[in-house]
Amino acid sequence: MLIYDHPSFLLLTKNAGANFHSEDSAGFVVQMSEQFGIPLFPVHRLDKMTSGLVILAKNSETAAQFGKMFENREIEKYYLAISMRKPKKKMGWIKGDMDKARRGDYKLLTTMNNPAITQFVSCALRTHERGFLIKPHTGKTHQIRVALKSLGSPIAGDERYAQADIARKEDRGYLHAYALRFTLNGEEFSFVVPPDEGERFMSAEMKTQLEHWNNPWELF
Repeated sequence: MLIYDHPSFLLLTKNAGANFHSEDSAGFVVQMSEQFGIPLFPVHRLDKMTSGLVILAKNSETAAQFGKMFENREIEKYYLAISMRKPKKKMGWIKGDMDKARRGDYKLLTTMNNPAITQFVSCALRTHERGFLIKPHTGKTHQIRVALKSLGSPIAGDERYAQADIARKEDRGYLHAYALRFTLNGEEFSFVVPPDEGERFMSAEMKTQLEHWNNPWELF
């Protein structure tokens, strides 16, 4: 879905379960390029299970500019997640190096040579549900999914990092790219787009909580 059309980029939302890059069939970037009739350039990515905000540049120069901004941590990103397990702590930081584990998984280490850095707050929702608002300060593969698992709160529906047989019963993986804030060529942008799919995200309790999280940059 189109959220914002700028001369240099598009801001779109990706559905949960959609491949970002082409695999057996056309991925999100290819589909959007075909839909809008212009070549679009990815400047970051979302995992297949993750829904939410995606920036696609309209030219290679803007793509390079965004790439440098992400690399320099000049783009604020905020995510929503739901877990069925209570975390070891309700808010704070998760820091540590990430290393490859089995079958393409990653794990969090206690070393801090080039750490993944994640900040979060959480709240109780319905029975056994815990909602998370997350700000990653780095951009490692599977960073948020591994961070929440390290808290003892794997994301609901995450077949890779939660208990697979239980995760498969969920209607989606409960991770959503919720908000972005950045400055491009002197112009400030901020976007907040709540999830629109997934029974747990659509609950009255979650919608009430999002009223308190509608300006996420004020909470960190």
